[in-house]
Amino acid sequence: MNLLDIGNKARAAWRELRGAPTEKKNAVLLSIADGLMSGKSEIIAANQMDTALGERAGLTLALLDRLRLDEARLSGMADGLRSVVSLPDPVGEVFDESIQPNGLKVYKQRVPLGVLGVIYEARPNVTIDVAGLAIKTGNAAILRGGSETLNSNRELVQVIRSALHSNGLPADAIQFIDDPDRELVMELLQMHDTIDMLIPRGGAGLHQFCRENSRIPVITGGIGICHLFVDESADLPAALKVIRNAKIQRPTVCNALDTLLVHRLVAGEFLPALVRELAADGVLFRADDGAVQSLHAAGRSLPAAVSPAGVDDFDTEWLSLVLGLRVVSGLEEAIEHIADHSTGHSDGILTRDETNATRFVAQVDSAAVYVNASTRFTDGGQLGLGAEVAISTQRLHARGPMALRELTTYKWVIYGANHVRE
Repeated sequence: MNLLDIGNKARAAWRELRGAPTEKKNAVLLSIADGLMSGKSEIIAANQMDTALGERAGLTLALLDRLRLDEARLSGMADGLRSVVSLPDPVGEVFDESIQPNGLKVYKQRVPLGVLGVIYEARPNVTIDVAGLAIKTGNAAILRGGSETLNSNRELVQVIRSALHSNGLPADAIQFIDDPDRELVMELLQMHDTIDMLIPRGGAGLHQFCRENSRIPVITGGIGICHLFVDESADLPAALKVIRNAKIQRPTVCNALDTLLVHRLVAGEFLPALVRELAADGVLFRADDGAVQSLHAAGRSLPAAVSPAGVDDFDTEWLSLVLGLRVVSGLEEAIEHIADHSTGHSDGILTRDETNATRFVAQVDSAAVYVNASTRFTDGGQLGLGAEVAISTQRLHARGPMALRELTTYKWVIYGANHVRE
C-alpha cells in the first residue's frame, strides 16, 4: 500500500472540500445516514465476521463490546449524523472583529484544519463519527482502524465514499488504510507533509507510541480514570442512582466510573447500601482500608464482592464492572486524590453544598468536571455536539469532546484602504 499516494490524494481532495457549501456537505451526511440503514445487512454481516475473529483471537470483553455493531447501534450512528446536519457549520465564522486606530478592519475567520490522520482500535463507530465531522468542517481524513475492525470498516468506508461521490464531492476526502500491517502506522506518523493533525483513539500504549514517534501534532486523550466524590451533604439515594449509571450503564467506555470517593461521615451509612445494590449487578469492588472498615462495621465479614485495594488499583482504568472505593476525610483529600490519580478526563462531586461544588469545579483540573451528574455524559452527542472525533485531555487547542468547532482553526483577515505601515 502506497501511503504517500493516499496522502497526496487526501490533500488534493481537501482543497476541493474545504470550499464546499454547507448544503452540499449536509447532503453527504444525510446520504451516509441513509446508506447505513439501507446497507445494514452487509455491514452487520461484516461486523459479525470481525467479532468472530476477535473472539478467537482472545479479545477482551471490553474490546468485543466496542467492536460489536447491531441494528440499534447503526441506527444510533445514523441519528448522530443527522444531528450533525442540524448544527451550525463553523467554517467561515467571523469573530474577534475590531477596527484599528489607523482604520484597518481586522477579524478572525474559521477555516478547516486540513487533513486528519486518525488511528483507532475496535471502534467501527469512530469511522462514521470522524467522517461525518470531518466532512461537515471541510476536512479530509485518513483512517487507520484496527485489524479487528477491518471487515466492518471496509463496508462503512464504502458507504461514506459513495455518498461523497453521489453528491459531487471528492471520494478521496475520506481515505482508508485497508491493510493491517503495523509498519504502516509508523509510516503514517511521518507524513507531516500531507497530514496536519494526528488523533489516536485506543489504549495508553497507542497514545504513548504516537507521542514518541509522530512528526505530526498529536491530540491525545480518551483514557479515563474517572472519579465521583460523595460529599457529606449529598442526597444519598440520588447519589446511588448517579453512581450506578456511571458504573453500570456501559462499563467498557472511557467515561465510565472507575473510583468512588466517599466522605468518612457518610461512609458507614452509604457504602453498605452501595455495595449491596451494585454487587447485585455484578460489580466487584477494590476497597481501601477506610472503606473496608466501614463495610466491616456494617456486618461481621467483608461482602464477597469486595477485595482490599492493591497498590495500582486507583491508577487503573477498569473498562469492566470493577469499582475502586476510598473513604476520605473531606473535600480537600478528595481533590488531592483526584489530582494524584485522575487522567484528567471526567471527575465529579455529588453534593448539596454549593460552596463545596464551587471549590471542586475550581480546583479539579479535568477536561469535564461534574456536579451532581454521571460521568457518562462526557460525549459529543450528549453535550449537544452531535458526535466527536475524540475526547482530548490535553490543554492545547482542544479539550474534552472534539467536534465541529474543534476541527477548525482560524486565519486573520485584514481589510485596508491602501494602507502602508509607517
